[in-house]
Amino acid sequence: MRTLSVQTFLTVDGVMQAPGGPGEDDSGNFKYGGWSVNYWDERMGQIMGEAMSVPFDLVLGRKTYDIFASHWPHATEEQGAKPLNDATKYVASRGRPKLEWSNSVLIEGNVAEGIGALKREDGPELRALGSGNLIQTLMRHNLVDRYELWVFPVVIGSGKRLFADGTVPSGLKLVDSAVSTTGVVIATYEPAGELVTGSFALE
Repeated sequence: MRTLSVQTFLTVDGVMQAPGGPGEDDSGNFKYGGWSVNYWDERMGQIMGEAMSVPFDLVLGRKTYDIFASHWPHATEEQGAKPLNDATKYVASRGRPKLEWSNSVLIEGNVAEGIGALKREDGPELRALGSGNLIQTLMRHNLVDRYELWVFPVVIGSGKRLFADGTVPSGLKLVDSAVSTTGVVIATYEPAGELVTGSFALE
């Protein structure tokens, strides 16, 4: 069995769209691409390096795949390209795209069923990076085993959100956390069952 982690950069108000630079994803007239860039510090680089040092495969939506495929094959090992280039990339797409990035595989048929089958195989951890639309499907079908959320101290007010229409009300358990010198909270959560409500009302 393989675990599937969602690894996402978020603003405090939950926006995950285009953290890496202007033009990365300007759909919906999004104007704030690159909102994460100025917050990186040595501690964040260390944590990212540790995450990239263990074997993993990727589960990507078509848009994120295209963004990654236009960059990482041309980046150097010193820039962190090798783990991403070496990983098998499982791609969800409504079409039949030509996947030219090395080790890329189209998920055939129903995406949720295909990823469920991947999880039942032996192999390295599966990681969903970016891929906001695909993540909604993963959450809706209870396929996420862990959320690794990097929450940056900014608010935007509009844009694609991680917890959108695929969100199922549920509890989460915090299993790890760290804070950068720039105020980025890096928190890892695991699903913890159904959401339990209560009341502070006086009897």
